Order: sequence, then structure tokens, then C-alpha cells
Amino acid sequence: MASASPILAARGLTDEQGHLLSADAPLVDLQQRCGGTVPGMLAAPELLDIVQQCQSMQLRLAREFKAYDGTAIVTGFARVSPVNNAEHTGCELLIENWQREELAPEDQRASAERLDAVDRSTSECLGRLDRNQRILSLDCRASDLVELAKAVRAHPGQVWSDYVKLVGVAHRQPLHWRLLDGVQCTVSGSDRNWTARLMPLGGAAASPSGFELLLVADSPLPRDRSNDPHRQSPASLIGDALTSSLRDPITRVIGNAETIRTRMAGPLRQEYSDYAGDIATAGQHLLGLLDDLTDLEVVEAENFKPVADRIDLAEAARKAVSILGEKARDHGISISIPDERAFAPAVGEMRRVLQILLNLLGNAINYAPRNSAIILSVGSDAKGRTTVSVSDEGPGLSDDQQSRVFRKFERLGRDGDGGSGLGLYISQRLALAMKGELLIDSEEGKGARFTLALPPGN
Repeated sequence: MASASPILAARGLTDEQGHLLSADAPLVDLQQRCGGTVPGMLAAPELLDIVQQCQSMQLRLAREFKAYDGTAIVTGFARVSPVNNAEHTGCELLIENWQREELAPEDQRASAERLDAVDRSTSECLGRLDRNQRILSLDCRASDLVELAKAVRAHPGQVWSDYVKLVGVAHRQPLHWRLLDGVQCTVSGSDRNWTARLMPLGGAAASPSGFELLLVADSPLPRDRSNDPHRQSPASLIGDALTSSLRDPITRVIGNAETIRTRMAGPLRQEYSDYAGDIATAGQHLLGLLDDLTDLEVVEAENFKPVADRIDLAEAARKAVSILGEKARDHGISISIPDERAFAPAVGEMRRVLQILLNLLGNAINYAPRNSAIILSVGSDAKGRTTVSVSDEGPGLSDDQQSRVFRKFERLGRDGDGGSGLGLYISQRLALAMKGELLIDSEEGKGARFTLALPPGN
């Protein structure tokens, strides 16, 4: 914090309802910085509370107060006296020992990362681009993006913006990525409006080695999946209709909470900003739980069958780290990934493989100690299958825990981590559905290694 600048005193006059009618310059400045006007209702909540108590009890009150004016914390000692005479009815304020302490600007990087996490959780299209913004892989998760997916398969390797129509951008692409991050676009086959997010990956800040592409819709998709072979049964717990109905309000809660937390909507006291951050975190947990329950019903459906594509497990490992790498750094954990030249061909569905790796990597980050390392490696096993492993230096698991780790709702006694106990169960079901397997090799006190083995893609 910057040093405080003291002001001896400031006076003001209010009416019976708490409207500030006149005031000395410091109090006028505070009123305006808090979003109020003169005359106008007192905008500093603690001052308004003191004035209203004074008015209702008709007693003199003296109390310390604190207010956040958008860039600084203002503190002082407020003396409030009721006024009832022929000229005026209301209260007189005298603020003594007025102090204003400038706050250090909020960590913009942390704020941006939170907003990025919201977009990742709500995006319905995830892509990986090279340094020239050409599509390397694209995972479309919404039925109205089928035409986009077909276009990319039919004409691979083009700049991502060639497959969509950018709104309000007439220049020839590719533009610099900063000019395209957040651009509005329309997609053939979809009636919804979309926002494109470009997130740089690796390399220097001015020249990234690649990008993560997200397409985020402005509204949920009304779903009619009566002909979808993966639809849930009428007796299912969650179902698509309920999932869509729940996801939209939860997403709005997260987005609004982040807007409040970052004070984009106006000045706010620090404690309320912290509350908003807690709300956003809780919303993310609810969204994750909803995803787990939805995935649970999908993988347990009798007719569930993932797509059998030729994929690169090394690329999937690098993509998982690009998504959770910042979380690992926040935990003081380093991650080793397969070299860019590494290639591990396998047969499976990239989206489901990435889902498994994100679960394994997220668990490793959550339970590994600070200043430890996580290693993602690729290879093959004795059965000729292609493998990708996630190894950590965490507490490890006993033989009994290893026998239970893939069970439904099994949380191994970790009641405080907020997890659903479904992640590894779902991951194992996905691996088996792709004609593969999820394996564990661990020892108490010596970390754990989870390995996904899939049919080779040679």
C-alpha cells in the first residue's frame, strides 16, 4: 500500500433519509468515487448506516468507519448529530482523522486467468492452433457445430477464421491474435452468436508458439436429441434438458460473480470482492459436479460408444498441460511434458482422452506437495498399446486404496477437497469404452503414476 494521506476533518449535511445535501471537498470526493452524487443518497455504506441510526434514534453517534472508493481505502472517525430546527431536519456529519490509503492495483494476470477459466468451462468448441493460427485439432461439443467440424475435416490446416464469419472485421486474416481475442463471429449451421477466444501457448509473449481456440456461445443450445444414440433414458438423474437448464444459470452466476470480484461493475469494498470470489469458486465446483453427473450417465449408457479416431497422445498431454499449467505454477509445482517432436499414435476420441488427462493431472496438482514435479510421458506397454502416463510426487496410495480408487464415489477419505468421487470412475469407463485401460502404479509415500493405455494408431 502507498502511505496514507491524512485530512484533519470534513463536514457534511444530510436530510432525514440519508441524502448528502452538502459537504466539504473530501466528503464530496468520496461520495462521487463511490458512485454517488451531491445531492444524493450517501454512497459509502458504513456512513449511511451511521446516519440512518442517528436519525432513527435521535441520538448523537460516534464511530469509526471504512469505505472503499475504487482505488483506495478511506478510514476515519465519524461524529453524527441529529438536526431538528426550523431551517433543517436531518443529520450533521463531522469526520475526523480522515485517512486515505491507495491500494496496489489488482493482479491483472490473476483476474484474466479467472475469466479464462470461465470461458473454458462454458466453451462448446476447443481447438489447438499453430503459431500462424492454423487449426491443428478441433473438438466441437455442440450439435449446431457439426458443419464447422465437417468443414475442418474436409479442408484441414487452414487459418481458423476461414471457417467462420467474423463480425465487424473486414481485414484479411490472419490478424494479430490480440485483435481477434474476443471477436464476435457466426458459424455456418448455428443460429447462435459466438465469441472467439485466442489464448497464447508457449514461446515469447510477443510471438507465441501456438494458441488455444475457444468458441463460447451467447446462449445455451435448445436440445432435441430424440435421435441421438447417446441420449439418456427418461429415468436418468440429470438428462440433457436439466443439464442445459442448470448450466446456464450457474454460468451466469460465475460470470456475474467474476464481474463483481474484479470491480468491473464499479467500486466495491475488499471483503465484498472476496465474497464474490468465493461465489465464483463455488459456482465452478457446482459446474464441475454437474459435468461429472452428466458424464456418469453418458458412460453408463448401454449404447455409449466413443469415436475411434487416430490421435496423438503426446499432443493430448501437451494440450492438458496448456490448460492446467498455470494452476500447477500457482501450487509451486513444475510439469514435464513430452517434447514437441514426440509422437504417440493411438486410436480413441481426443475429447475423451483430454477429459481423462485433465482429471489425472488435476488430481496430481491437488495432492502433490509444493515444490514437487509432475511428469507426463508417452510410450508403449507389453501388450503393444500406446500409453500416456501422469506421475506425481504426492503421498501415494496403499494397496487397499489402489483396489478401490476406480470405484464410483470413492474419495479415499479426502472429505475436504470438494471432489465428487466420480472423476477416476468416469475416466476408467471412458478408457474401457475406447478399448483401452486406465492403470495405477503407486506406493505409500512415493507418489503415484496413472497410465492410460489405448490401442495403437499405427
